Parts: sequence; structure tokens; C-alpha cells
Amino acid sequence: MDTMETRRAVRLLIASWLPLAALYAQAPPPLISPEVHPDGKVTFRFNAPNAQKVELRREGAAPVAMEKDERGIWTVTVGPLEPDLYGYTFVADGAAYLDPANWLMKPNLLNPQSMVHVPGPKTLPWEVNHVPHGVIHRHFYHSDVVGDDRDFYVYTPPGYDARASRRYPVLYLLHGYSDDASAWTAVGRAHVILDNLIAQGKAKPMLVVMPLGYGAPEIARRGGPGLRDPQAWRRNIERFRDALLKEVIPLVEKNYRVAANRTQRAIAGLSMGGTQSLYTGLNALETFAYVGAFSSGGLLPDFDKVFPTLDEKANQKLRLLWIACGTEDRLIEGNRKLLEWLKSKGVKYTWVETPGAHTWLVWRRYLAQFAPLLF
Repeated sequence: MDTMETRRAVRLLIASWLPLAALYAQAPPPLISPEVHPDGKVTFRFNAPNAQKVELRREGAAPVAMEKDERGIWTVTVGPLEPDLYGYTFVADGAAYLDPANWLMKPNLLNPQSMVHVPGPKTLPWEVNHVPHGVIHRHFYHSDVVGDDRDFYVYTPPGYDARASRRYPVLYLLHGYSDDASAWTAVGRAHVILDNLIAQGKAKPMLVVMPLGYGAPEIARRGGPGLRDPQAWRRNIERFRDALLKEVIPLVEKNYRVAANRTQRAIAGLSMGGTQSLYTGLNALETFAYVGAFSSGGLLPDFDKVFPTLDEKANQKLRLLWIACGTEDRLIEGNRKLLEWLKSKGVKYTWVETPGAHTWLVWRRYLAQFAPLLF
């Protein structure tokens, strides 16, 4: 029933909202950043009225100066960019900032970035298509080898049924230094790439296991030894190997329908993960028949000690040793030295050089090339 009290309450409610509505009416329009234009150019905007200098730092590119308008908004337009995903930050007076107007993130333990997606044709392997999709699972466990609690991710392909008798091959896919276990899905789009390749009949249905890659977690902590301590780096690689072989692989084979034999296991990774794939895989050919290394970083220099039993006999077990690096990557010389050593030992390999630096723009493409060669 309409009463005097009800009408009075409505008037009071309206009156209380009027100042707020006026405030919203006077507020500036929301900042749009990044703005991807139809021609592939991208405009970045950053609100920093008191800053004296602001730069855009984008993955795979030199820093670009931004210009400030009368409102204190810094702007720059770059490109056109090739369709891909690019990490970036704003650097204002020497300090790095994420883009507060952008929800898309590139996670990283030391240097997180914002990320912009410049969409391309559906033929690109990392673009989402209308195809059957797999599932990403996240697992947590306590590592007795490393002495911490950690996670790993598992991609199961479309049609995977835990109750069925079918068993699948497995790719153990490793991230790089300062990444976390989510890197290959959050940034590398490994699940999208596998969905597309499987739907096109280019890759066999497989599980992809993406573990946390630190045998010595202190190297990826702020204030830790980082990459300066060679003993910590060696400990990182050796303990990761032990955690993978003794903990992660048994957990995967206990909980998933996977084939538990060497011809159905592959290991590959980028940067730090490339080095770990080589060290773990080539010293455990009874476990892995396929080894891939993308832009390997931190290669232990004494190859004779790192791979003490590796010689031409390995060719009888290795179904694929696939090593790749970008020609603008400063790590390419170390990779070439490894190739010379492998050749001296009579070990067969496939070597791929492509344009590109030490970036995800290279590694997404490498995974799309490598996965169809497996199993």
C-alpha cells in the first residue's frame, strides 16, 4: 500500500543518489588501454600527470617514448604489429608499472607484465578456434626433494576419459627462468595450440604436464642469488630433475591414463627449461625418447661432465632431439657450441634457427612445430 512514509523514503533515496550521479557525470571517460586498431596498430595510454618521462617497453622491441597531453595522459601508437600476444610495461621516471586499464596479465615471479593480444587469422596455432577443447587441471603436492609445497598443470586432450582403457603419450613441458608453472598456458597458450593441432590431425592426442621448474626456488626470489651463483644454478637443475623423475612423473602416472614407457614420453622446454630438458632427458634415455630445447639458457659449460655417457649409441634410443633458437637471441652462440659438441660425439639432432629474440613470440611457434613431431 502506498503510504506517506513510503513516498518520503523514495524521495530521500533519490536525493541521496543525486550528488553521486552528478559526480559520475563530471568524471572523465574511462581510459582505454591498450586499444587495438583494425590495421594492427596499437595505442597505449597511461595516466601519470606528475611524471617527467614515460616509455613503453614491449616484448621483442626497443623502448618507445610516450607523449603527455594537457590532462596528464601519456600516449603512444605503435605498429602495425604482427598478430600475436605481447608483454609490455610502462616505465615512468625509471619505475616500471603494469597497465591499470588492462586486465590481461603475463604472470612472472620477478617481472610481471601487462599483455596485449593482437588477433589474427584462425590459422594461427594460438588463436582460439571452434574445435573440441581439452581441459587444464591444476595439482598441488609437497616435494620432499625440494622441501616445499608446489604445483603443476596437466592438459588433457579433447575426449580424454579417465574411466576408459586408452592410454595417452605425455609431453613434459618446462617454463623459463622467473616464470611460474602457469606460464605455458597463461602466456604460451599451449592448450590452445594443442587443441588446434589435434583437431587438424597434425598432432596426436597427448597429455601435457607443466611442472614448476625450480629445484632451488631461491634463485627466483627477490634478493636471492638469482643467476649469479653457479652452485645454486647447478643445484636448481639437478634437484628439478630429481623432483620430476621421482615425484611428478609417478603422480601423473598414478592419476592419469598415460602410457608408462619411454617411447610415449617427451620432454621439452624454453630457456631455463630448455637446459633442464637437455640435462634431464639426455641423461635419462631410459625414460624419454623425445627431447626438445627452445632457446636454451644457462647451459652448463663442461658438456663432457654434464652428459658423461652420451655418444652415438644414444641414436638407438633417441627418436628426436630438436634444438631451436632465434637468430637475434644472445644465447644462440651457447646453443651452437652444444651442437658442435653433439656432432663430435656422433649424436644426431635437428637444429632450427628462426628470426626472433628471447621471447614468447618465438616459443609459441616452436611448440607448434615441435608437437606434431612427437609419438
